[in-house]
Amino acid sequence: MVLSAKQIAVRHDDAIAVVSLARPESRNVLSRDLVLGLLSAFTSLKDDGRVKGIVVTGEGKSFCAGADISEMARMSPAEASSFAELGQRLMFAVERVGKPVVAAVNGHALGGGLELALACDFIVAAESAVFAAPEVLLGVMPGFGGTQRLPRLIGKSRAKEMIFTGERINAAKAHSIGLVNRVVSDDRLLAETVSLVKNICNRGLLSLRVAKEVIDAGAGIDLATACLMERDAFALCFSTDDQKEGMRAFMEKREPRFTGR
Repeated sequence: MVLSAKQIAVRHDDAIAVVSLARPESRNVLSRDLVLGLLSAFTSLKDDGRVKGIVVTGEGKSFCAGADISEMARMSPAEASSFAELGQRLMFAVERVGKPVVAAVNGHALGGGLELALACDFIVAAESAVFAAPEVLLGVMPGFGGTQRLPRLIGKSRAKEMIFTGERINAAKAHSIGLVNRVVSDDRLLAETVSLVKNICNRGLLSLRVAKEVIDAGAGIDLATACLMERDAFALCFSTDDQKEGMRAFMEKREPRFTGR
């Protein structure tokens, strides 16, 4: 499926949906139309029972080089607020799609592109990948959730350094500070990321979904309350067929056959 009007391409590799930003001629910058296209795609994927996991990537030489400056330069404060609200809606839609989402970052992930990658569960980067939060160089600041998600991932001081300086870091540096989980060769990026998500989705899908929700929700509350939430979610897993199958398969020394029930 290709949503050409919204400049998004979605293809299916078995139960994995590969969502590609399809504006390679402009390095996949986030125009309003592109943000709306991504939002529509993730809304559809959330309700698509055929899809177990999602990979987000960019066509061409960039993952996403940020927001569309030619659009933003003309915005009033009210229009900028509306655009930021739309971008934040997209990032929450990515986070709340209820399925594992991994960013396969090829080339530049700058500004809004970095924020899109941060909204995914984690990032796999090509060796050539470059990351930055360069908004201060334009007289603004991150507006799609970057000031909140980046510190939660790499720590407040490192996030401040990236946001205050706007400097670019390579994939190796991003890996060393915990921004990126894995670095792979450019020519293997998409294949290895899809393979990784397929492997993840061979686990119990219900337990994956619950674990994702608890991790994300627990990051914003105190430890004691988060652990109570974890306890209740752990107990809930024992009402599923997947829990019974997983433990039975372990005791029988065979691979489990999860059904998502």
